[in-house]
Amino acid sequence: MSREPDPEKNAPADSSVDWHDRDAATALSTLSSDAQRGLSAVEAARRLALYGPNLLQQGDRRSPWRILAAQFADFMILVLMAAAVLSGVVGDIADTLAIVAILLLNAVIGFTQEYRAEKAMAALQRIAAPSATVMRDGQRLVIAAAELVPGDLVLLEAGNMVPADLRLLETMRMRVEEAALTGESVPVDKDAGILAEADAALGDRRNMAYKGTIVTYGRGSGLVVATGMATELGQIAALLAASEESKTPLQKRHAAFGRRLAIFVLLVCTLIFVAGLLRGEPPLLMLLTAVSLAVAAIPEALPAVVTIALALGAYRMVEQQALMRRLPSVETLGSITYICSDKTGTLTENRMRVESCLVEGVLLAPEQVTGAVAGHLFTAMALCNDATSEAGGSAAGDPTEVALHVAAQRAGFSREILERDTPRRAELPFDSVRMRMTTFHAGADGVMAYTKGAPEAVLPRCIGVFNASGVESLPRAELESTAAAMAADGLRVLALACRRWDAIPDLNDAEAAEDGLMFIGLVGLMDPPRAEAAAAVATCLSAGITPVMITGDHPATARAIARRLGIADDGDAVITGRELAMMDDVTLASRVLDTRVYARVDPAQKIRVVEALQARGQFVAMTGDGVNDAPALKRADIGVAMGRGGTDVAREAADMVLLDDNFATIVAAVRGGRRIYDNIRRFIKYVLTTNLAEVLLIALAPFFGMPLPLLPLHILWVNLVTDGLPGLALTAEPAERGIMQRPPHPPAENMFARGMWQHILCVGALMSALVLTLQYWGVNNGVGHWQTMVFTALTFAQLTHVMAIRSDLESLLVIGVLSNRPLVITVALTVGLQLLLIYVPALNRIFDTEPLSALELGLCLACAAVVLVAVEGEKWLARNGLIYKAVPEVSR
Repeated sequence: MSREPDPEKNAPADSSVDWHDRDAATALSTLSSDAQRGLSAVEAARRLALYGPNLLQQGDRRSPWRILAAQFADFMILVLMAAAVLSGVVGDIADTLAIVAILLLNAVIGFTQEYRAEKAMAALQRIAAPSATVMRDGQRLVIAAAELVPGDLVLLEAGNMVPADLRLLETMRMRVEEAALTGESVPVDKDAGILAEADAALGDRRNMAYKGTIVTYGRGSGLVVATGMATELGQIAALLAASEESKTPLQKRHAAFGRRLAIFVLLVCTLIFVAGLLRGEPPLLMLLTAVSLAVAAIPEALPAVVTIALALGAYRMVEQQALMRRLPSVETLGSITYICSDKTGTLTENRMRVESCLVEGVLLAPEQVTGAVAGHLFTAMALCNDATSEAGGSAAGDPTEVALHVAAQRAGFSREILERDTPRRAELPFDSVRMRMTTFHAGADGVMAYTKGAPEAVLPRCIGVFNASGVESLPRAELESTAAAMAADGLRVLALACRRWDAIPDLNDAEAAEDGLMFIGLVGLMDPPRAEAAAAVATCLSAGITPVMITGDHPATARAIARRLGIADDGDAVITGRELAMMDDVTLASRVLDTRVYARVDPAQKIRVVEALQARGQFVAMTGDGVNDAPALKRADIGVAMGRGGTDVAREAADMVLLDDNFATIVAAVRGGRRIYDNIRRFIKYVLTTNLAEVLLIALAPFFGMPLPLLPLHILWVNLVTDGLPGLALTAEPAERGIMQRPPHPPAENMFARGMWQHILCVGALMSALVLTLQYWGVNNGVGHWQTMVFTALTFAQLTHVMAIRSDLESLLVIGVLSNRPLVITVALTVGLQLLLIYVPALNRIFDTEPLSALELGLCLACAAVVLVAVEGEKWLARNGLIYKAVPEVSR
């Protein structure tokens, strides 16, 4: 009968208890449980009341209404709302409706992306095991997993999902798939009798089984040591709930830009309103002018343009196998300076493959192995194997055995065919103590035994080695050295041997049955790098992006893959989870920019690496597919989850999902992100330049003794048509040449860096000066329709400006006038609409315009041509390094 728990000793909710370094008897005693009978029903009920159900808690969630209301809290959004109200009060209903439509569009997008973040915890709930088999009062029962309590005795078998964190008490050839929790690419052998060190990584705790992992082979039993939020899975849930979603670079720049611009425009418009009143202008006209100018100067089309640019970018990325789940993150890709990638399945193929074979002292690729000994090697690989062939030429089973099965089959040694002549009659299954497996096959002249296992478990049992001339003495030291070198290269090394028997030996004496073997060869296996991953890494480096590998796998394996892909060099250090745990934040910060490979890390450590990089001013993309990756995915500037092999938890926490689980897709998405960022900058350059020209034109005309140059309706037309339509078409601008041969724009870079603010001031001033000069000429020469000339000259100047700024450096003739067809069509349409306003009598009355003569229209076109020539001259000076700071190329 189970004993009553000692409250002082029973601390299952305390994550500081290292159950993996306590033997089974101590664990049972600590939790007052019984290895045969488990807990009593009464005691289980008491503990359930004490510790609560074995469920992941859901934190406080914002209601949909609160999420929606938060979308209107931005300062620039509030200014636009005020502008919409003022426009409605003074009768500009069209402008009011346009602003309201834009605000609603942004609210819907913001609501959608924030509501999506609330689903991550629900995905964690879904992976919890629904039921568990336990011993209570000595009876075997199936209960809901939520009813498990610390001290329960759980029975496990192949196919079960582990329902809570367990200290294993008994294991029978038990293997557990822990990839979702640790990143380990192959199932882990479990052994209840092994004690792990107190600071051992999760993947090295072979006497533990954790909630949410899956038993793939064998059976066992375990003592529940943690339930609910106290489990490793629960701690990940807590990290996920605590992780704050970081704002994208665009959101940060947009917010700062909006605040400053709104304050500036409100001050200028107030000044113009007061100055007009002092000059004796009608108050209603000045109020209309000030409101119209405020609406014109504040680029209310910016949210719409940004949204459309991001949406189009996201649509194109789907075609490249990248699904964007958080729209602002499309642009963030252009700011990424570090890509922290998981190894398994992203940089590698996520399938084990035989990489090399040692036969007769020579290390060769499997397809190069030939001769008599090769026949023995492939026969052993095929027969000492539990993998099975499936339809379509694939195989099923343990990943390592599948790799051996496939290599043998490709060499012409099919297990199914071989077993027709030499059927399996007996076996000694693999276990974690012997670390080897032996199968016995009947033949014409007796029984042939084939053994495979770890070199250190097989070589001491060999008495000779096969070679072309027969059998020779075993060069054991040389073989052990070769095996160690292969392991250092990141290979999983297996030794294969055989022995002929007259009859099947006594299998109760495994030591004798697996002795006196003849060594055949060594086999090195690896989850190999993807074929395209190395090229993608090289592209990252040329683009100024640093790729970093963060994995739960072994350091030697991580180093080998990183070296093959070009992520790390031979002399680069690998930081393990154990070393990371001993580092303080200052030490980590000093090393994080120089470290390319992290191995055997846990979820909290992944967040530490991401935060350390962010603290050093870097923008970080983090990839992952497991439950363990979710908190870091959420904390990173861009979280990238796997679409094929990833978990729901990772996908819900991520900003981007790779539909093909391919690292190269991230690089393609970065290219798209840079293009989008460039196009958003072009729109801001365009709209602020033209808006500045309008503000200066209206503000300066009265100071030169001239009447207001534009009516409120003219300002509205320029604002909605001339600014908006070409601005939207800029989002279709193709990527500039060499976009991936330059470094990412610095995360802290000002929106107006690299000559942008100089351009806005100079070209905006030039436009206003040209139009003011035209107004001065018209007013002083008695031209009755000078206002129509001012209106048309400003419109045409803006259109030539939008064509000229399509590239920061290259001439319009080089990139091609027709290379952005939507923009060309929009400009032509806007010119046509402007001409209709001038020459259609009905529109003359509405917009207060008059037809222009050929000379007057020519003067308007001349003003526009001056703007085009000036911007092309500016780009020539920038190309030749005479002005601004050119974007440097990255050394290869």
